[in-house]
Amino acid sequence: MPALHTIEPEKATGEAANLFTATHQALGVIPNLAKVMANNPAVLKGYVHVVTALSAEGTLSAGVRERIALLVAQENRSDYCLSVHAFRGTKVAGLTTAEATRARRGEADDPWAVAVLDLAAVVVRDHGVVSDAQLATARHAGLSDGHVVEVIAHVALSLFTNYLATAARIDIDWPLVRHTDWENAMT
Repeated sequence: MPALHTIEPEKATGEAANLFTATHQALGVIPNLAKVMANNPAVLKGYVHVVTALSAEGTLSAGVRERIALLVAQENRSDYCLSVHAFRGTKVAGLTTAEATRARRGEADDPWAVAVLDLAAVVVRDHGVVSDAQLATARHAGLSDGHVVEVIAHVALSLFTNYLATAARIDIDWPLVRHTDWENAMT
């Protein structure tokens, strides 16, 4: 049972209704997580704006963005977000199931994507502490300061959604992927 209430789109009025329309435009659906965010329209509005800006104006491809989200969700044991991003990664961003699985452990075939995932892993695991050597490694792989900032923004966005989904204990409305499938994902 969810710990936080969901606001159903058909019952939403005013700003919440408009935000659900924007959410549907940004994501193609209105997921349960957005229905929880609608308890505070400013939160949903901020989320929609950040997702829209990073998707439309950011420099990271959809595949790289989904890889970051999968890595962070695995690190935080967020089954909701693993389910969302496994689906979006394979159905929207064009990742194979194997690529999505490998992203959960910070792996990719593309060296640039590996550099992004290495940086994202450091940011999430070390709570934002990135050493000079780690920054030098990222720069050597071709990441600009702008890329670094964008990677950190995606980690932060993922942390927010991971934490909210976990705290809210909302029903998973995507094909289920569990963080405990990790052992099976390793083979």
